[in-house]
Amino acid sequence: MTQPASHVPDLPALRLLVGVARHGSIGGAAREAGVSQQAASERLRAVEAQVGLTLLQRGARGSQLTSAGVVLVEWAGRLLDVADELDTAIDGLRSARGRDLAVHASMTVAESLVPRWLVLLRQRQVADGHRPTAVSLTAGNSRQVVDAVRRGAAHVGFVEGLDVPAGLRSRTVVRDRLVLVAPPGTPLTRRRSPLEPDEVAELALTGREAGSGTREVVEAALARHRLTGAAPALELTTATAVREAVRAGSAPAFLSRRVVERDLAAGQLVEVPVTGLDLERAFRAVWVGSATPPAGPVRDLVAIARSTG
Repeated sequence: MTQPASHVPDLPALRLLVGVARHGSIGGAAREAGVSQQAASERLRAVEAQVGLTLLQRGARGSQLTSAGVVLVEWAGRLLDVADELDTAIDGLRSARGRDLAVHASMTVAESLVPRWLVLLRQRQVADGHRPTAVSLTAGNSRQVVDAVRRGAAHVGFVEGLDVPAGLRSRTVVRDRLVLVAPPGTPLTRRRSPLEPDEVAELALTGREAGSGTREVVEAALARHRLTGAAPALELTTATAVREAVRAGSAPAFLSRRVVERDLAAGQLVEVPVTGLDLERAFRAVWVGSATPPAGPVRDLVAIARSTG
């Protein structure tokens, strides 16, 4: 079956439109993009044709956004921010050796937080007139991250879990909470009362692998009630894989609220209330050495994580 043509312009075209909003003219946006005014004008007309809306009112004194243009620029700005984060993350993942800063992070932190921190680190360095630090980013479970920091393979790590890893310095950067989520319309989502700890222990869940901070928190919460969880229905290695499996109809799962916030708001997942279990946890930066993070990009990155996480 033929897919309908997309109405979403490509990223360079969206950057050009956002540039017009910022500068108030096509000429200013063209200079920022490094293209001629004629080329920019033609590109913007192509954007209007693609979306099927008039986005700009052109005049002798410049160009102004129409009401539709204002809305599109707002959405485009959010999309471009995410694209910049993704570009930074990809750059880090492609460069595992010979870089200035080696960062290892647990899957949940790597997927939901680190890309933004790295963008902010780069922006701060550029604003201060410094050469941006070249970064490699490696994602794994918390146990693997701790091992990499201890071996010296990582300058700094970001882990999730309950306890400070032995032999490492650490600093809490973000507080987090796990929630139990299930696909809409399943029996658990129709309950009128929260699940008790013994009921949670009986659930065959979609879960993370051994060594995961998420799994550690759930197991420890049950252990405080002298309970052991049932064997998992499905075991996966990333928070994204767990989330997508549950969205597709798999067994319920415990996930960071940060990971599923949009899915809950959109009704693609439903939170199942749980009582009596402590599912709070900390995301920590870990490193080797003195009590203070090493001066330079490590210290700057930890500071950014604490202030924006």
